[in-house]
Amino acid sequence: MRDPYSVLGVRRNAGPDEIKAAWRAVAKAVHPDQNKDDPLATQRFAEAGRAYEVLKDPKLRNRYDYARREAELRRMEEMKRKSRGATEDETVDPETAEDMISRIFGADNRVKPQETAKPQEPRSQERKPAAAAPQSKAEPKPEAKAEPKVEAASEPDSRPEAKEETTEKPAGFGGFPRAAAPAAELVSAIVRRIRGVANKTADKVPEIFCDVTVSVEDIFRREKATATLPDGQTLKVTLPVGTTDGAVIRLKEQGYRLNGMLRGDVVVTVRIAQDAAFRPDGIDLRTTLPINIQDAVLGCETTVETLTGRVKVTVPAWSGSDHVIRLKGHGLPSADGKRGDLLVELRLMLWEKPDEKVTDLMRSLRNGLYL
Repeated sequence: MRDPYSVLGVRRNAGPDEIKAAWRAVAKAVHPDQNKDDPLATQRFAEAGRAYEVLKDPKLRNRYDYARREAELRRMEEMKRKSRGATEDETVDPETAEDMISRIFGADNRVKPQETAKPQEPRSQERKPAAAAPQSKAEPKPEAKAEPKVEAASEPDSRPEAKEETTEKPAGFGGFPRAAAPAAELVSAIVRRIRGVANKTADKVPEIFCDVTVSVEDIFRREKATATLPDGQTLKVTLPVGTTDGAVIRLKEQGYRLNGMLRGDVVVTVRIAQDAAFRPDGIDLRTTLPINIQDAVLGCETTVETLTGRVKVTVPAWSGSDHVIRLKGHGLPSADGKRGDLLVELRLMLWEKPDEKVTDLMRSLRNGLYL
């Protein structure tokens, strides 16, 4: 399967709306009905559909992004292994991860001068007297100007002039490093470069974000929920007291590992399932109590289901569907040890079969007749 981002032509950080709009545009452009002369139209239309299926689902998208990063790391490791074997007989200085990132991002993004001024001073002092000697020898022989180029090609590190050209010349994306740094170090260096950390102190792997869906009963009983990471691994999440819909739980050092970096965290967002019995409203709960027209007009006593069993509730006379009965202390527990309330919403229901007496009464009230 081709890269779904490339198929739809969107950025890797594109939002759901952007992805949906891109898919519609691509699907319209490659639809077989619009390209009857193109034998590959059906194939391209199916490919766009598969790409959209991957990117619209957060779990599938995270799984694909993780697999792509792993493949890139493996490719870097293979490149490092090959370059190491190719340079076994060469006397070259290995390039560190920070040097490689500085080379890729350009000389302007290197470490600030005040941070590296001290280690560079001895090297600059050694170059000055060595660089002055070739100038005095080159005066009687004009053709000596070509000699540094020939010697620099055969012995790149033997002359100071060659080293001067190598260090002063900014390197871009062209060419691979003489000795590739480990892939994990490259990732660490890239993260430090993006975050503006110039030193080589251990940084932290980026966080992993995922959701976990639980029920109201799970929160009340403090059951452990199971969170699924983008790579398919599962983690047990303890629901603390006071957990509500949308609460964020951070699992310290439960994320991915990378060499040279601190293990990352897992950030879990709790989603409470909306079932028929209870609907969360912060630490309060809402439930529906159906009543018939007779009980709504005359009032009644009935029972309602709570988290700890059924309790009695009194419906006042002349209660409509907008009436709410509050049961104190029958909601979810809060962080301070208290409990929310249960809000009982009345819902006016008719009998399954029509009642002739009620029908006659409503007809007489509408027409102004009294029996």
